[in-house]
Amino acid sequence: MTLKYNKIKFPLWQYLKQPVLSGHIKLVLNPYRFAYLYRVELLQRCWTKECDAKGSSS
Repeated sequence: MTLKYNKIKFPLWQYLKQPVLSGHIKLVLNPYRFAYLYRVELLQRCWTKECDAKGSSS
């Protein structure tokens, strides 16, 4: 399996849709930092979804 199919592209739309004046959500202006945080949150969401799927079957 090659890495080009597994590579997550930069989440441009999510980066541009960040709330600017929201007090409880932190605005990330550095695109590299935003991409890193986005990948971490994506991994957490996928992990939670996988755990939920495994928990409901047993």
